[in-house]
Amino acid sequence: MRAIALLLCSTLWLATPAPAAPPLAPATQTQLDRAVIDYESGRIDEARKAFESLSRRGVPAADFNLAVMHVKGQLPDASPARADELLRRAARGGFVRAQVMLGKSLEDGLLGRRDLREAHDWYELAAEAGSAEAQLAMGTAHYLGRGRPKDALRAAHWYREAAKAGDVGAAYILASMYEQGDGVDRDLRLARYWYERAAAGGDEAAPYKVKELELRESAS
Repeated sequence: MRAIALLLCSTLWLATPAPAAPPLAPATQTQLDRAVIDYESGRIDEARKAFESLSRRGVPAADFNLAVMHVKGQLPDASPARADELLRRAARGGFVRAQVMLGKSLEDGLLGRRDLREAHDWYELAAEAGSAEAQLAMGTAHYLGRGRPKDALRAAHWYREAAKAGDVGAAYILASMYEQGDGVDRDLRLARYWYERAAAGGDEAAPYKVKELELRESAS
């Protein structure tokens, strides 16, 4: 339980629905916002009651937050099984963060069951909805043949989407694929471009790769 709590704690309490989820009515959104404020202010019981009320009305963000409260042991009947059930409801409701977290829990077995194929079914939904984290996961799945068929072309596609969304690691991997011609046509100009993007994002190795490609270009 502690492992998944650490996994989730830095990304909790999104009061707004994810892009794939239906928009909330203003009054419902206000209630959700207040529940989040109650939680962050330490009023756990008030937050729980509000999230439970919203969950009964089919609000995916409330299901997600209740799932996390189960994971963190903040509810009297906290259990991994109930957390999994609530995460699934939120994920089916289009809440992208729940889809990513459910993918992680299934990938690592953090809520009991481990299923790589199903994990990547959820990652793929989140990736298609624009989650850079899920796009990176899909790129790695196709690159390694882990949870999805090995397919360097599909890997490059998802790494590119994640890199465009600002993921530094994806930018570096994509640059390397262009440099080597791995899954894409070899293109040193594009390799340099993505190494530069990775360097600008703080990757420590990327500036050396940029210089290396510059030297190769000047020597040719």
